[in-house]
Amino acid sequence: MTRLRVRPAGHGPRTPIVLAVPALLAVAFLVLPLVGVLTRTEWGAFGAHLTDPGTVQALKLSLVVSFWALGLSLLLGVPLAWLLARVPFRGKAIVRSLVLLPMVLPPTVGGVALLLAFGRRGLLGPWLESTFGITLPFHTSGAVLAATFVAMPFLVISLEGALGGLRPRYEETAASLGASPVRVFFTVTLPMVAPGLLAGAALTWARALGEFGATITFAGNLPGTTQTLPLHVYLLLQEEPEAATSVSLLLLAIAMAVLVALRGRWTGTPSSPLRAAPAPEPGPEPVAGVGPVAGSAPTPVPGPGTAAGEPGDGEPGGGEPGGGEPGGGRWALHAEVDGFTELALDADPGTTIAVVGPNGAGKTTLLRALLGLTPRAHAALRLGDADVTALPPHRRQVAWVPQDGALFPHLSALSNTAYGLRAGGVPRADARRAAQAWLDRLGVGHLAHRRPAQLSGGQAQRVALARALAARPRLLLLDEPLAALDQTTRAHVRHTLRTHLAGFGGVCLIVTHDPVEAVSLADRVLVLEDGRTLQDASPAEVSRHPRSPWVARMLGSNAWPGSANAEGLALDGGGTLVAAEPPPPGTRALAIIAPEAVAVHREKPGGSPRNVWPGTVREVTASGSRLRVLVTSDRAPDLVAEITPQAAAELGLADGVPVWTGVKATEVTVVPL
Repeated sequence: MTRLRVRPAGHGPRTPIVLAVPALLAVAFLVLPLVGVLTRTEWGAFGAHLTDPGTVQALKLSLVVSFWALGLSLLLGVPLAWLLARVPFRGKAIVRSLVLLPMVLPPTVGGVALLLAFGRRGLLGPWLESTFGITLPFHTSGAVLAATFVAMPFLVISLEGALGGLRPRYEETAASLGASPVRVFFTVTLPMVAPGLLAGAALTWARALGEFGATITFAGNLPGTTQTLPLHVYLLLQEEPEAATSVSLLLLAIAMAVLVALRGRWTGTPSSPLRAAPAPEPGPEPVAGVGPVAGSAPTPVPGPGTAAGEPGDGEPGGGEPGGGEPGGGRWALHAEVDGFTELALDADPGTTIAVVGPNGAGKTTLLRALLGLTPRAHAALRLGDADVTALPPHRRQVAWVPQDGALFPHLSALSNTAYGLRAGGVPRADARRAAQAWLDRLGVGHLAHRRPAQLSGGQAQRVALARALAARPRLLLLDEPLAALDQTTRAHVRHTLRTHLAGFGGVCLIVTHDPVEAVSLADRVLVLEDGRTLQDASPAEVSRHPRSPWVARMLGSNAWPGSANAEGLALDGGGTLVAAEPPPPGTRALAIIAPEAVAVHREKPGGSPRNVWPGTVREVTASGSRLRVLVTSDRAPDLVAEITPQAAAELGLADGVPVWTGVKATEVTVVPL
């Protein structure tokens, strides 16, 4: 059968006519009634119809009712949307269905339901009338109630969608800076979902303005009291059809203006600028410590107190005390974590611990347990002399820097940095002065008034670090803070971290996959595997004797697990590895072979190597001034050798080339597991 297709303008696939024709018919079906209103409007009498006293009175009442309905919807609907989006509870699906019910319920049925609930013979009507003297039916307040009933779901659904698109990481980071849940809601959550809130509010108002069925059923059609503009149109249609057409056109224009203004944003997702990626990385940034104030101590700030609001920052004043002592201090760490991640952790003040391990090892779960943000694990946590186990996240004085920094996109770098101080009750001027000093110390003071979307990745990470340090935490948690940076910027930020962690009086945990970070920044390396501690030692010890194949490979070495035998190690992947000093037979162990200890030949070598395997080159990559060659073999696990470019050229190495590899028994380090 031949299929007819039409080609749209421009490039792209053809539109099947079997879909195009029904779509065009649907558009015509929706447009024709509107065209009918336009063509039947008496334009000469249009102005007179709209200025008729009855129409003006109904319009004023409609505006009063719709704005009151909007206010009630905001007061009740915003908390309900937050509850549906953020709080898990039984029966959530039922509650959401109840929210959606007025949107699909016939308006007259909704009016009947309201009458049976709030009427003089309804469930609450008699009590309201006898106790408060309030009679809702046939009163303006009844029209407001009816409009709110049918319009509020638009706000709830729109805002819930916006909250669902907002990553909780922003709110969790704000809590780690000492902000109470209410403060987080008003200073972070609402500003970031403002587009969705405005879209929902606009739809709610427009729906309330056009409400008819529930209003006439519950509140009646009393001129000046409950007769809104849609009800007035209903009466005009019986007495003056031409005037009804003119007023209908007015309502149509208002509704269309609202939809055009929203431009399809009624789904409520946060606008793109709030989620904009950092600007492209510029050239090398100045290293912290440059400038007249670099390297100096931050401006002292007073202790927690009560502060006035900060309209310019979008941060209301006040807040709960917190943020650490103004004079600084020394806080040791003791933590016992159970659940998915199980470990005990003790560290002296000023200790930096690198947390490493493969994906799924429990690194992020550990950080979130220390923050009190996950049900997967629980941490009994003591910081200094204070047991903070039972405290909520915003009172633990544990600051968190997520991998992406989670800077609040609606605040400047300065306001971001001052956020934790303001949450602790520090007056605005003092908080901003201290925040500026921290930004100066980290070399980004000149960017204080930029928004996060205007910062590069390296700049944003420095601002995030400044924000965490300015909050004066007792425990600092950094989740792969340098992972998103290029090599040049990473070196500068690493230098900044090393400089400022040296004077930090608490304990710092850094989750990382970078061996350079682990070695250069940390005093200890905590290796996790399957939520358990596999190794906790100095960077030098972990580098020399890694107890995890993953860590050994992260450090650039070959790592093969197996069981010791008389010759060396029977490898789990097959084959035997001869070692000079094997452990007792039967011992589980890990063989570590440095890539530079692997010799590569085109022919089977003779001489001293006791471990010789044939293989095939599968990949050649550059590593600094040398090349790393991956060799696969059916007689041994995959092996990485490191050779010079000259040697690779002489051997003619390329993908698929057969080779022989050799490792001396004395070059094999065996670590018992």
